[in-house]
Amino acid sequence: MTDEIFSAYLGRRKTASDAFVAGDVGPLLAVSTGCDPATILGPGGTVVTGAEAVNAANADGAARMAGSERNDLETLHSGEEGEIAWWVGVQRSVVSVAGQEGAVPMDLRVTELYRREDGSWKLFHRHADRLQES
Repeated sequence: MTDEIFSAYLGRRKTASDAFVAGDVGPLLAVSTGCDPATILGPGGTVVTGAEAVNAANADGAARMAGSERNDLETLHSGEEGEIAWWVGVQRSVVSVAGQEGAVPMDLRVTELYRREDGSWKLFHRHADRLQES
């Protein structure tokens, strides 16, 4: 297998993010690791460790989503060095959440880490918390 170009991976990652807020976890699972270590530091203060638990948490999260009016990823910086890559930015979304009336703005500060696995980039860490506008 030829090594995946990181910029192409980021395109797949954006597609996965759009699918997630629409309630479909499949594309996110396709770009995520199945190997430990893996972590999510969620916007609600949660800490999830281990690939199996992270992927289950992502599936649960997607199941609560009911679509989005907006899901933009603003890159502050990103890059790769050897077998590790990163993306740091702001995710600005307006999402519909199952059981809640009306769309909810969800602006997050995000740091994601990726590693190369069998020639493809895989998400293995996400830290997201609420953005406070100044």
